[in-house]
Amino acid sequence: MSAVYLQKQGLRWGKKWFLPLLVVLLFHLIPIAVSAQDVKSESSFTARLFNIEAPVNETFRFQTNLQNNSDKEQVYELKAEAPKGWRLVFKARGSQITSINLEPGKSESINVEVKPAHDAAPKKYTFPIYAKSGNDSMELELEAVVEGAYELELTTPSGRLSGEITEGKNTEIHLKVINTGSLPLNEISLTANTPSKWEVSFSPSELEVLEPGKSADVIATLSVPNKTLAGDYVSKFTAKNSDSTSMATYRVTVKTSLLSGGIGILIILIAVGFVYVLIRKFGRR
Repeated sequence: MSAVYLQKQGLRWGKKWFLPLLVVLLFHLIPIAVSAQDVKSESSFTARLFNIEAPVNETFRFQTNLQNNSDKEQVYELKAEAPKGWRLVFKARGSQITSINLEPGKSESINVEVKPAHDAAPKKYTFPIYAKSGNDSMELELEAVVEGAYELELTTPSGRLSGEITEGKNTEIHLKVINTGSLPLNEISLTANTPSKWEVSFSPSELEVLEPGKSADVIATLSVPNKTLAGDYVSKFTAKNSDSTSMATYRVTVKTSLLSGGIGILIILIAVGFVYVLIRKFGRR
């Protein structure tokens, strides 16, 4: 078989299959181009960070961007399915919003602020947020990883932080230590800062462990020395461990005893009487 013959056969084969191959190629390329154009024309709802980790007592802040790529003005309704007890709000330009109006080709930065429930367990929470209009429905899935938090509160059972005491006497102040965090608190000690020569003892003086949401009662016995002047005084009680601290400022009104008051009145009367006698004796001369 000659080279000329093979060349002629190749040309015939190429002419025969060139047109069908060209049709097939164009058939595949045209949808690809249209698909890219469709994707480009669709609106978008994106986030810079999808996963944020923070303590339970802090607010999770996600930054999102809503883009209207349609050829019409759109009003997007913003919704979310947050975990039970959580608070989620959308903000744009410093204001809280529930919907937003976007002109064709425009975009808007939307902040999503999420406040976990106070008793949220330390773990990862996943929840969707939506931007919906008449023609578009977009969804973002966000993740909030809640860290355990150490938090302590020292107060009184009634919440009242004031009382009265007579000088030279003792008084019992009932305190309440509360674990308001999400992690156990160990080895909580109690201390006091009082006026000079005052004394305080605690029962118990230390709490070995306090579980989240639990509280413990503590009695502080306050001793005021004799001859303490009547008036208002401030004592500061502190509950702390290596992870958290709480302080309660307690105002104490000191009153004089009846005996001290009677002696004082008697001294005053004696002094007045003595002056009166002197006036009567020397005033006649």
